[in-house]
Amino acid sequence: MEVLTTEQFKERIFDYTKEREWKFKGTRPTIIDFYADWCGPCRMLGPVLEDVARRYAGQIDVFKVDTEASPELASVFGIRGIPSILFIPADGSQPAMVSGFIPSEGFDRAIADIFGIKSPTSRIILN
Repeated sequence: MEVLTTEQFKERIFDYTKEREWKFKGTRPTIIDFYADWCGPCRMLGPVLEDVARRYAGQIDVFKVDTEASPELASVFGIRGIPSILFIPADGSQPAMVSGFIPSEGFDRAIADIFGIKSPTSRIILN
């Protein structure tokens, strides 16, 4: 899972300095985690996102943006609380933002609902 700088974000995701309307540059659905190193819930989310990136490898791109290192990006997206997760469909439709910690099952539901991609691994639920 790669951490994007502001310049990398503009090159690979969306150049908000040149475009007025949303125009996604990627080719696969993308999840971007806006985080900070000092944030406890952000640290808890790290392993969950690593698992999501592993399970959906080749189907979804997963990136992180450090809001301390890239405050301009945080401002552009109106990030007021972290973690904040940006779900970007590949079809060019508007991205969806979710704030707060999301468990693995929540990512599976969001990926199915927003991207139309079913979880590649089934989960066993014991009662």
